[in-house]
Amino acid sequence: MRYVKVGGAKMSAIGLGCWQFGSMEWGYGKEYLEKDAIDIVHRALDLGVTLVDTAEIYGFGKSERAVGRALEGRRPEAFIATKVFPVLPIAPVVEQRGRASAKRLGVDTIDLYQIHQPNPLVPLSSQMAGLRRLQEQGVVKHVGVSNFSLGKWKAAEDVHGSPVISNQVQYSLAVRGPDRSGLTQYAAENDRLIIAYSPLAQGFLAAKYDATNAPGGVRAANSLFLPENLERGHELITALREVAKAHDATPAQVALAWVIKRKNVVAIPGASSVSQLEKNAAAADIELTEDEDVRLTTASDNFNPINGVKALPKILRKRLPF
Repeated sequence: MRYVKVGGAKMSAIGLGCWQFGSMEWGYGKEYLEKDAIDIVHRALDLGVTLVDTAEIYGFGKSERAVGRALEGRRPEAFIATKVFPVLPIAPVVEQRGRASAKRLGVDTIDLYQIHQPNPLVPLSSQMAGLRRLQEQGVVKHVGVSNFSLGKWKAAEDVHGSPVISNQVQYSLAVRGPDRSGLTQYAAENDRLIIAYSPLAQGFLAAKYDATNAPGGVRAANSLFLPENLERGHELITALREVAKAHDATPAQVALAWVIKRKNVVAIPGASSVSQLEKNAAAADIELTEDEDVRLTTASDNFNPINGVKALPKILRKRLPF
């Protein structure tokens, strides 16, 4: 396993995203929550995966509780990150929710506490004041944000008065917004961190699907799996398959290796099983050559997916209210 040190924090380059713990939209029921989730976290720690990311909104607290149960007796091995859902995130509410998350997790101190989404109706100064008080009380060690633009990230740090070390955003070979907006460059140059969620683009980069074989379930709502986008992704998927073959790896592992090759970027793929967790963790051992990195990046640059609205017939698009 590789590790990243940023802003006084150290964590594994491949982490474990726990969105699916307790989230019924993924089809994982009570047995998964009470056994499989625990086994996955335990195996992650065994493999040196220290970054475990959850949120109070995941399963409405169920994910945090599952993580807490899994970490009993193994707390020192983990770097725990969780998030406050920004409904009325005034300072006293942020404080209360931070303490509630710590209680569900069964810990005295949360390693990284993040604002889950920007809330334009509540001043950042109030939101960050709540985080600062949690730090002063020892409930939170480091603070971060999620889904913030570069400007909002800098503004959050300005009003906080001390480092806001991370920004958790969607980032992968299929979704390059953080590169185009300057987020990844800012993190690399300023001792800050990008935490990449959905680093496999919900399985698009696993190279299992094509225009004649689209997934169902929750992924069906992802516009990346439109037949036209699966067709447009041919160059990128082909590059992933060929680089994977050279490393005796899977396309998904290569996609993860590309993400964590960026300076000060870590990835938090989810895992539905111990086997999947093990494959994700093994991606940290893949050393892409510069030629391979350039090929993957170029194929990603050339991938221009359409969104769901553009995919609709023109006559239907005219009737949409947006």
